[in-house]
Amino acid sequence: MVLTKGFTAAVFLLLAPVLAISQTASKSLPDSTTSVKKAVNLASNGHCVAALPALTKSLRQVSDPDLKRKAGLAGLRCAMTLGRTDTALTFLELLAHDFPHDPDVLYAEVHAYSDLSSHASQLLAQGAPTSPQAHELLAETYEMQGKWDDAEKEYRAIIAHNPGFPGIHFRLGRLLLSKPNPPASTPEDARHEFEQELAIDPSNAGAEYVLGELARQNQSWDDAVNHFSRAAKLDPQFEEAYLGLGVSLISLKHFPDAIPPLEMAVKLDPASPDPHYQLATAYTRSGRKQDAEKEFATHQRLIKTQGGAAPAPSQPSDEKN
Repeated sequence: MVLTKGFTAAVFLLLAPVLAISQTASKSLPDSTTSVKKAVNLASNGHCVAALPALTKSLRQVSDPDLKRKAGLAGLRCAMTLGRTDTALTFLELLAHDFPHDPDVLYAEVHAYSDLSSHASQLLAQGAPTSPQAHELLAETYEMQGKWDDAEKEYRAIIAHNPGFPGIHFRLGRLLLSKPNPPASTPEDARHEFEQELAIDPSNAGAEYVLGELARQNQSWDDAVNHFSRAAKLDPQFEEAYLGLGVSLISLKHFPDAIPPLEMAVKLDPASPDPHYQLATAYTRSGRKQDAEKEFATHQRLIKTQGGAAPAPSQPSDEKN
């Protein structure tokens, strides 16, 4: 027992200087919680210049969720007020990660991203007003306003001056298909634009997909299969391309071939009823009755959950056979 006490005392004497240094160091460390609270108060009183450095430096050290949320929102407001885009994005990233469903955070994100977008568009208009990017942004604005003819003029102006600029033929083709009351020549005109886009950018999966849809609507099933296949190859996560491919193969009565792309469509979007229905059709026509019944049941459940009307599960749609 004496040996133990002596040993303990010796260890304490050896560690005493280290403990003293540690305690001194801990007393000298800034209290991040206190610092952040002071910074939040400064920000709430409009003193953003003084508050922002402390909020930026110490925020990630705060463990209290409520304080971190308040500090993040205060920092975001100050960063936006001072025009500190880089700092605002840092706060947006932190808030989105830690409070992804908080209503106040989501509300602040909407306004912040809107303001950042407006600021960037102003810089673009001021710094490069004649650039194809500036015209493209203007065309997109016209599209959102439903000014289809004005948007089309902007896209065609870009093509006239920058014929190899990627993305514009695709946007123009999409615009032509979106315009209300289009003339009879619209599908052919749009098809030309998408083909032009692929000549510039062969990796554009969206252009391949829309060409597949146009071919499918025209019941050109072989062309549809080719375009949907290329779209899925270019973008392996393109659920609609797999679905279009499967439906086109069903229309060609290539039922076993339709199963793999439709299974992929179901895997990529399991909550969508239509892929389940089409896969059930392919299973039925391939003699896989049990698999078909399972997919029909899933289709029915999803339709019921989403409040739609389901077709009879025992009768696959005739137009796809």
